Amino acid sequence: MKHYIGIDLGGTNTKIGVVDSEGNLINSKIIKTNSHQNVDKTLERIWETAKKLITEKEIPLFSVMGIGIGIPGPVKNQSTVGFFANFDWEKNLNLKEKMEKLSGIETRIENDANIIAQGEAIFGAAKGKKSSITIAIGTGIGGGIFFNGNLISGMSGVGGEIGHMKVVKDGKTCGCGQNGCFEAYASASSLVKEAKERLKLNENNLLFKEINGNLDELEAKNIFDAARKGDKFSKDLIEYESDYLALGIGNLLNIINPECIVISGGISLAGDEILLPIKEKLKKYTMPPALENLEIKIGTLGNEAGVKGAVALFI
Repeated sequence: MKHYIGIDLGGTNTKIGVVDSEGNLINSKIIKTNSHQNVDKTLERIWETAKKLITEKEIPLFSVMGIGIGIPGPVKNQSTVGFFANFDWEKNLNLKEKMEKLSGIETRIENDANIIAQGEAIFGAAKGKKSSITIAIGTGIGGGIFFNGNLISGMSGVGGEIGHMKVVKDGKTCGCGQNGCFEAYASASSLVKEAKERLKLNENNLLFKEINGNLDELEAKNIFDAARKGDKFSKDLIEYESDYLALGIGNLLNIINPECIVISGGISLAGDEILLPIKEKLKKYTMPPALENLEIKIGTLGNEAGVKGAVALFI
C-alpha cells in the first residue's frame, strides 16, 4: 500500500496526517506552527512529527511516496511560495526544495484554498467530476478551481482567488485593501458585520434577544439559528448573504461552467438554509445552460480537507 503525508500549514496550528492512496486518514496530529522560529526549524519539527506518525502505525518509510503541503499564500509550479500570508518568512521561497532536502521524499506545495478544492475534487463532494469549484466561506472567502484533472493556479499562483473578484464597483473595503470584493460582501465575517450595523438600528428582533444585546458575541451561527426559529430580521440577513453568494457563484458558472460547486467553510454548516436560497437566486445571475445538470454540494472533508487535499496533489 502506498502512503502519503499531508501537511496543512496554518498561521497558528499545523495539521499533519498520514493518508493512503484511497484517501483514508491513517494517523494525524496538530502541532503549533511557531513560524517565528524560522522556516528551517519549523520544517524540522513538522518532519519529526510526521516520522513519529508513520512509526506509530508501523508504516515503512519507503512506502511514503510523497509529501503535500498546503500554504497560506500564492504558490508557483507547486514549489515556490510568492509570500506567506501569516508568516514573516522570505518571499519567493522554494519550500519544495527545502522539504525534499530534509526528508528525501518528493514534495509538492500548493495554496491552502486550492488544496481544499483538490481534496474535495479527488476524495470529497466532487469526486468523479471532471470540473468543480470549491468555495470556502469563513472569515474570508477562499477558493479553488479544478478543471480536467488539474488545479488552475495561474502564472503567478493567484489563480482561483475567488474571494477577490469584484461584485460592487468601488464598494466596501476588503481585507486585501481593494474595494468591492466578493469576500467583503459574502464571507461569514461580512455577514456578521452587516448584521451588527442593522442591529444598531433595530433591536426589536429575536436575534438581538438571542445574543442578549451583546453585539460582540454575534456569530454567523446565531443568525441562522434565529432564522430557523422564524425571525424575519435574520431571514432578511440570509437573503442578503445568499444574494451576494449567488451573484459571485453565477459569475464563476458563466466563466468556468463546472459540473459541481462545493461550498465549504463555516457557512456550509448552515446546510439547506443557505443552499436553497442560493440555488433559487442563481437563476438571476447565470446563463441557463450553465445550470443544466449542475450539482451544488456541501463539502464532505471537514477538518481533514487540508491534509487530504495536500495528499491529493499526488493522486
